[in-house]
Amino acid sequence: MNGRIFALTLLGFVPAAQGFAQEDGQTAFNSSCRTCHTMKEGDHRQGPSLAGVIGRKAGTAPGYNFSDSMKQSGIVWDEANLDKFIANPDQVVNGNTMKPYGGITDAAQRKTIIEFMKTGG
Repeated sequence: MNGRIFALTLLGFVPAAQGFAQEDGQTAFNSSCRTCHTMKEGDHRQGPSLAGVIGRKAGTAPGYNFSDSMKQSGIVWDEANLDKFIANPDQVVNGNTMKPYGGITDAAQRKTIIEFMKTGG
């Protein structure tokens, strides 16, 4: 009987834990990206909206004026390309206009941001 109660108690914590991960992603995104980007479709700021960025070709978000280097990069944003770009944008797309952003060295923080971006914010 005690084992069943314990198992049911643990099951009750799963949704809370998942919500916490989403909050972590939101916090990491806000701390590192939100100054210039949003996750709202078509809401371009200093940088383009990142809504739907996974699977999109770089430099193609409608309504944003990208640098020539970004438009000509040929990159499709998947998790690996985003991770490299967030770590060091100049190494991935020389001539990008993300100044003064220099990248995030912490791999766990980059992963948290990318996971958040995959959810659509």
